[in-house]
Amino acid sequence: MRAVVRAAREIGIRWLTLYAFSEENWKRPKYEIEALMGLLKRFLASELEEMLENGIQFHFIGRIGKLPRELQQVLRETAEKTSHNRDMVLTLALSYGGRQEITDALAGIAGLIESGALSSADVSEALIAGHLYTAQMPDPDFLIRTSGEYRVSNFLLWQIAYAEIYTTPIAWPDFRKEAFVQALQEYQTRERRFGALGED
Repeated sequence: MRAVVRAAREIGIRWLTLYAFSEENWKRPKYEIEALMGLLKRFLASELEEMLENGIQFHFIGRIGKLPRELQQVLRETAEKTSHNRDMVLTLALSYGGRQEITDALAGIAGLIESGALSSADVSEALIAGHLYTAQMPDPDFLIRTSGEYRVSNFLLWQIAYAEIYTTPIAWPDFRKEAFVQALQEYQTRERRFGALGED
């Protein structure tokens, strides 16, 4: 994680979102979950100074209320302490699932309709996007899938509608700056048409 964040900052990438812990990961053994939570807590503590020095603003998305309370506190404190940074936004997806995010967004909209604050005629793509966890973020341009997998694993399902997808056999723990740069070089060869013809 540290290697990729540093590389993104050096290259000048403005937004970086990392899938740190999925909603489905709660099915893993308890000892493994506890180890991952402890690792994340230590990572945030050790990287705070570097985020402050390098203008990195920290965000998190997902069903955060399911995480251990101590970790929730660290997440909120890190976000608050880095809120003034403007050079890069690092977002961690934690207890996150794309289907769950859309479900939560639709539940919020349904509540507004029930209360009379909205009508069904007000529902639009923009309204739904505005109720997602990522409402204040741009949709991603590029999705990197590590470990040789060819699935998006319930990650940002709404937001990646037009993202370029890149797969690599390198497992995430071994994914370093060289592999990241190689992926970005591949992205530079892509022609992004968004449904239009090439020159449109």
